[in-house]
Amino acid sequence: MLFQNNINIFKQYIKMQSFLFLFLSSIFVGFSYEFSNENRFSLWLKEYLITVKNEDHRHRLFENWLSNDEYIEHVNHQNFTYTLGHNKFSGMSQSEYIDYFNLKNIFFDYQHGNKVDTEYVELADSVNWIESGAVTPVKDQGQCGSCWSFSTTGSLEGAYYIKYGKLLSFSEQQLVSCDNFKHGGHDMGCNGGLMDSAFQWIEQNNGLCLESDYSYVSGTTGKSGSCETTCDVVKNSVIHEYNDVAPSSDDAMMSALMQQPVSIAIQADQKEFQLYQSGVFTGSCGVELDHGVLVVGYGSENGEDYYLIKNSWSTSWGDNGYIKLGRGSQYNSGAGQ
Repeated sequence: MLFQNNINIFKQYIKMQSFLFLFLSSIFVGFSYEFSNENRFSLWLKEYLITVKNEDHRHRLFENWLSNDEYIEHVNHQNFTYTLGHNKFSGMSQSEYIDYFNLKNIFFDYQHGNKVDTEYVELADSVNWIESGAVTPVKDQGQCGSCWSFSTTGSLEGAYYIKYGKLLSFSEQQLVSCDNFKHGGHDMGCNGGLMDSAFQWIEQNNGLCLESDYSYVSGTTGKSGSCETTCDVVKNSVIHEYNDVAPSSDDAMMSALMQQPVSIAIQADQKEFQLYQSGVFTGSCGVELDHGVLVVGYGSENGEDYYLIKNSWSTSWGDNGYIKLGRGSQYNSGAGQ
């Protein structure tokens, strides 16, 4: 009998220990999950050098980061042709992200370049102007709606390299500060602009200065700044002619890309664009144009056709500063991307 009682007591002890273990395990798992998110968020703050103003600001950053983290996981689990990931904009809500870059459909409603029939050429399977040496490193426009100036200099840098065999980095700040109504231009600095207008201003100004002679500061100040006239424009940087590529035509765009990198406008106000990381983006960008970028090539990846786009949000965004944007008439009801 004594032996039997000892067995029963031992069984009860084992059950209690098992219950306690499970109870503690559930607490630990819950704690680990919370700690993991907080720890990952702290690492994100350090990696992207995010300035935290106070506890309220930190809490808002964390809430936005957590919401974006869940969205990233949701999208990536669907095994699309592209992936999302954290970057320095992960602490922003979608509306904060739109305000940060002044992504508003204001300045891309018209074009005034030469409307000429595109000179169609025999198309190569792929084009990559980065590999050809015609593209400067990815730049960072910062908190200034100056995307149009970076798209403009990118086209000029590519055309100058192709013509003269020398890759120069031209000044966005000169465009941001000087291409305005006061100085005979039509753009509005950090409040937006149009690449066609910037091409026209460069033509009137007989060229553009080097970035090293007129460095970019508006990304830090958030202001367009006063126009400086102390730098000398680069010889032969004047634009004599610029043409608008026929819209919604991949043949026209690829024919243009066979000649040089091309300035384009896209819609970039969507969360998937904000958090894009890699792959061919086959989601719908939309046609409410609000952001100027540079097309530097085209190709195919895993059966998906794409345009290779250089952005101006530093290498911490996207695929080292680039995005592969799905190419074809299947996007946006035939309008293309």
